[in-house]
Amino acid sequence: MSGRDLYDDIGTGYSSGRRTDPRWMAEVLAALGGALRIADVGAGTGSYEPRDRTALALEPSVEMIRQRPPGASPAVRAVAEALPVRDDSVDAALAVLTVHHWTDWRAGLAELRRIAPLRVVLAYDTRRHTEFWFVREYVPEIAALELTRPSADDIAHELGAGTVTPLPVPWDFTDGVFPAYWRRPAAYLDPGVRRACSALAQTDPGAVERGIGRLRADLHSGRWHERHRDLLGLDEWDAGFRLIVSRR
Repeated sequence: MSGRDLYDDIGTGYSSGRRTDPRWMAEVLAALGGALRIADVGAGTGSYEPRDRTALALEPSVEMIRQRPPGASPAVRAVAEALPVRDDSVDAALAVLTVHHWTDWRAGLAELRRIAPLRVVLAYDTRRHTEFWFVREYVPEIAALELTRPSADDIAHELGAGTVTPLPVPWDFTDGVFPAYWRRPAAYLDPGVRRACSALAQTDPGAVERGIGRLRADLHSGRWHERHRDLLGLDEWDAGFRLIVSRR
């Protein structure tokens, strides 16, 4: 299933679960520096789109575009592999947690290089996600999917990145990315939370339901808290997210 088809299918209510976290927003803005014209590729609902400069959202999913808030930047339906943007016509190309959904991620990154001298990409270490307790202990089937996706190191290499900055996930993170609830496991019992996570939406529903059943039982018995007491004292955790910056 392509990114467009996936998010047309699961995107309903996406904006309520995937809210901008100001700590990550600050990192994205710092990486964009003085860039004034931004192409937000795979923009989704625009969670990390700068509001203080000119931006064009490029997004294939009608459902995602529909949920963009009032006053958001204009949006054009487009896929990353064939952007309707002229060569070097923007200062920066921004791509936040989208590359792993592209049909041909290398072609998409070539498009980022074509349209902008600065590329800012937020991606993640796929192997780190396979080690996440939810995957390892409850839905190991997710690992097979994650390992088919381009990892942050692959993307950084392809772009010839100048910097790769880890972005830890605070315990009270407001953006419901898949590992966001690493210290709040009961959140995964909520179908709305699961629906906003593509890794769960693309995994066999039977496997997910079995895993959720085991998690529910472990939370009820206290087994999860006993097993993961080391996490409960942490304010943030490295789930493998990386901010990749490439300049020409």
